[in-house]
Amino acid sequence: MAQIIRSDEWIEPLHNYLTTARNCGHRVFHELGKTGRQFLLRTDLCDVLADICASENCPEGLKESPLGKLIRLTQEATLNASWIYLAVRTGIAQWRYLRIALDTLIPEEISIRDFLQFKEFLASGQHAENDWLLEIDFGPFSRDFPKLKEPHSIGRGVEFLNRHLSRQLFDELGKGNERTLEFLSIHSYRGQQLMLNEQISRVSALRKALRQARELLAEHAPGTPWQDVAVPLRSLGFEAGWGKDVSRILDTMRLLTDLLEAPEPATLEAFLARIPMIFSLAVISPHGFLGQANVLGRPDTGGQVVYILDQVRALEKEMRKRIAEQGLDIEPQIVVVTRLIPQTEGSSSDQRLEPISGTRNACILRVPFRNASGEILPHWISRFKIWPYLERFTRDAERELLAELGGSPDLIVGNYSDGNLVATLLSHRLGVTQCNIAHALEKSKYLYSDLFWQHNESQYHFSCQFTADLIAMNAADFIIASTYEEIAGSRESIGQYESYAAFTMPDLQRVVGGIDVYDPKFNIVSPGADATVYFPFSDNDSRLAHLQPEIEALIYGDTLPPNARGTLAEREKPLLFTMARMDHIKNLGGFIDWYGSSEKLRELCNVVVISGHVDPALSTDSDEREQIEKMHDMFDRHQLDSCVRWLGMRLPKALAGEFYRYIADTRGAFVQPALFEAFGLTVIEAMSSGLPCFATCFGGPSEIIEDGVSGFHIDPNHGTEAAERMVRFFTRCRNEPEAWTSISSAALQRVANRYNWQRYAERMMTLSRIYGFWRHVTDLEREESQRYLQMLYSLQFRPLAQTVDQGN
Repeated sequence: MAQIIRSDEWIEPLHNYLTTARNCGHRVFHELGKTGRQFLLRTDLCDVLADICASENCPEGLKESPLGKLIRLTQEATLNASWIYLAVRTGIAQWRYLRIALDTLIPEEISIRDFLQFKEFLASGQHAENDWLLEIDFGPFSRDFPKLKEPHSIGRGVEFLNRHLSRQLFDELGKGNERTLEFLSIHSYRGQQLMLNEQISRVSALRKALRQARELLAEHAPGTPWQDVAVPLRSLGFEAGWGKDVSRILDTMRLLTDLLEAPEPATLEAFLARIPMIFSLAVISPHGFLGQANVLGRPDTGGQVVYILDQVRALEKEMRKRIAEQGLDIEPQIVVVTRLIPQTEGSSSDQRLEPISGTRNACILRVPFRNASGEILPHWISRFKIWPYLERFTRDAERELLAELGGSPDLIVGNYSDGNLVATLLSHRLGVTQCNIAHALEKSKYLYSDLFWQHNESQYHFSCQFTADLIAMNAADFIIASTYEEIAGSRESIGQYESYAAFTMPDLQRVVGGIDVYDPKFNIVSPGADATVYFPFSDNDSRLAHLQPEIEALIYGDTLPPNARGTLAEREKPLLFTMARMDHIKNLGGFIDWYGSSEKLRELCNVVVISGHVDPALSTDSDEREQIEKMHDMFDRHQLDSCVRWLGMRLPKALAGEFYRYIADTRGAFVQPALFEAFGLTVIEAMSSGLPCFATCFGGPSEIIEDGVSGFHIDPNHGTEAAERMVRFFTRCRNEPEAWTSISSAALQRVANRYNWQRYAERMMTLSRIYGFWRHVTDLEREESQRYLQMLYSLQFRPLAQTVDQGN
């Protein structure tokens, strides 16, 4: 963690205040106790403080007092009749823990272990502290490892790593240059040596050969292809990979010469970006129905599938571009490894191989889950219950992946908790650089899912998932996050990864050092939306006009389509559009409740919902069935059949793009009401279409949208206020049409500047090279921590996985 100054400068003012204003302190803690809850979050604490400050007899200066500041900085409080324990976030990912005796009001700084033990005591009701609970701490393994120091640097790990590597290469110039030479000598492709051959074995020989090569190449035109200079360059010790022509070769050699002379971060990154070392990728995503058609909206199948397919298309294009610039005639390969599901329900998930459209040579490789007897599991299984199958799946996938690629991949990219665990196992077995992408960390989505894990174990199996997350996070060479918030949150709220720094699962494990968000493995690389599908509604020349009658019938048709409910009575109203899986966290039923409860919003707008099934009998997922029933209840309670159209369908990609634009034609808006959203790909899609968005303030959308400028943040826990914000916007738009245009234009600009796949692919390819180099020239694999991870996997995760009920 970042260095925290531990002194009395923070505790003493608090102690003095509680001594001199004892009645005030007692009142605050008394009011907290009156909530009747032993576990309180920051919002609870701030609400109590606000109520006291708003009262007529509020103690003077309370809000800005040391106690008031303490309350505002506390993320979590745990209390009983005698004590209150506080987890105080003094800055981004900077924590202090203290306790206050409620009789004496004396504050005392404590350790994270003490804080977690008190939580365990209250959660489990055990009166004896469990000193022998498994305690997990990765901190000692990285004490001598370079770490970022400043919060603003979090998520920019590769920049820090470049500076550190450059300094290391410079400080150990002779040894550093030898490592660079070794690194350049190991590259080959299927028996073809690249970059350097055996003639160059010393740094002095490399320097001499570079000088000779530059003299030789100066006699040729800049556009002369590699093939025409290959023979004399090979005689000097250079192989293919330096560039496609003389100009490119000279530029690459100049970068290397500068690097050998005086290493600098920019030079190092520019040179490594040109190294021919990534020709094949394995992308791992086992759960759900991963396919290209008729899958979105199925259980466990949503934005992650869209992300992966768009990612693959962008990466293949970037790989091909770089390989061509390196002067090589090699076809890049990308294989997406997922699960084969024989009972496929109308999708392609029962096909072993499926070419990915929009690519030349990428495919989906499906490998079945097998039970202990080796029999193939025929049906879909919830992502929360797939843990017993992943180890066997890894072995089978490894065999088939090697056969498809003709060897090991150059990079393995894991997705979500299950894919990241499989990537960890594969990377360890094959010795390949590993990248993790979380998409969504469930620990952040389900309140107190760690503390009360036993209450939900039969349904969610968080014991497996959180343990798998810890293993994969600490094993990865680098981690890709879509936003800063995903890693480290904001000043007011903790990040998704940050939540894994310290937590407890009573009677199972106590994590005192889980993951450090100041680790340089974290990098922010934001995805985009497919620009050929999601483009501005004003681009009439590109629009799919032939789909508009179909969309109009879906939204306004008097004859209800199959699996639909509601007929819109007033067509002239703008449309509020929402689209997501029927999932508790997605909160579609909550949004419909807000809408139904707001007479003004119903007067201003109609609603279109695209989600799941309308008939609960068609769903095989218990959570989805529950949410479908909730949606019907909202329809009946608020009598919404004349103002809400609910379509239980899955939109093909092209139709989805035109659907967003059709909503924009009505001067409507997109609503993303999730209780928590890790990133928010549908928000990007909607904004790319020019559609104003109202999106949850919890998670990625809070960073994607500039509140009040390119869209609006809404708090899903305060539905009345969210509905009122929509009312104010549409009321203003009715009187000032340019208000809608202003938000629409700002949304388009925001996405164009920050979220596109070309920038993503360029960054991803550069990262893979830099972390590959770092892995080679340092002890990045950290052998000691690998042993610790193996122990955690074998002795903790494996037994937990075996307890999972192997059903749906």
